[in-house]
Amino acid sequence: MAQNIPMLTAGEGGLSRYLDEIRKFPMLQPQEEYMLAKRYKEHEDPEAAERLVNSHLRLVAKIAMGYRGYGLPISEVVSEGNVGLMQAVKRFEPDKGFRLATYAMWWIKAAIQEYILRSWSLVKMGTTANQKRLFFNLRRLKGKIQALDEGDLRPDQVAEIATRLGVSEDEVVSMNRRLGGDASLNAPVRAEADAGEWQDWLVDEGDSQETMLANQEELDHRRKLLSDAMDVLNERERRIFEARRLSEDPMTLEDLSGEFGVSRERVRQIEVRAFEKVQKAVRNSARALEAPAHA
Repeated sequence: MAQNIPMLTAGEGGLSRYLDEIRKFPMLQPQEEYMLAKRYKEHEDPEAAERLVNSHLRLVAKIAMGYRGYGLPISEVVSEGNVGLMQAVKRFEPDKGFRLATYAMWWIKAAIQEYILRSWSLVKMGTTANQKRLFFNLRRLKGKIQALDEGDLRPDQVAEIATRLGVSEDEVVSMNRRLGGDASLNAPVRAEADAGEWQDWLVDEGDSQETMLANQEELDHRRKLLSDAMDVLNERERRIFEARRLSEDPMTLEDLSGEFGVSRERVRQIEVRAFEKVQKAVRNSARALEAPAHA
């Protein structure tokens, strides 16, 4: 799919050239996007898929720029985002009534975040939901409370961030120190000449390849269950569910009430109903998949 995506090479010059290249691809009008998506869905037309992907490369680049603070090559971040975009195009259901960009945004962010969590540090990162949320939101919150200096946060800043993200203060302190930058693994442990280097003391606590593969398959399975379950939502329910439950920076009830011209309480009711519908659909799908095993 989309074999003609421009290549992004390392360096700022490469990024500028890449952005110039992808700007040449025209944005699609809603009807044109719908017809191309139908062609790919019904006939697996590679040309239709390529036009859908290329027209959304700017969306990937925009999202990828928000993850430049993790010390990883922007070319690789963009490439991972493009993989997420292609996955979205494969699974996109044009008859659901929403635009591809709305659907693809979740896949792009998920692909980029998984890449960052895999690659950010040689030291094993925590992967619980709370730790992931802390990892991807700490810098943003530090900016909001003007805690931009290097080094440890003040106790009041730690407390505020922990409260906002629903994590412990110890987790905030630990993550902030990790995000301060990895020390060189070739640095000496002590000043003595025979003290050895930090890398000599590292123990590989990472999961085995088999465990990593199993975890990835489980993640893919859960993502598919969620994606399929969201098909039960109408366009408004889906928009509110994604904005409130799947976004890194959830929209407020106030913002969504303005977007849809309804009260905040009505938005909240739609959100709750959408969540219940998705939850029920996920349970039903899981039972359906388990049924043959017990037959």
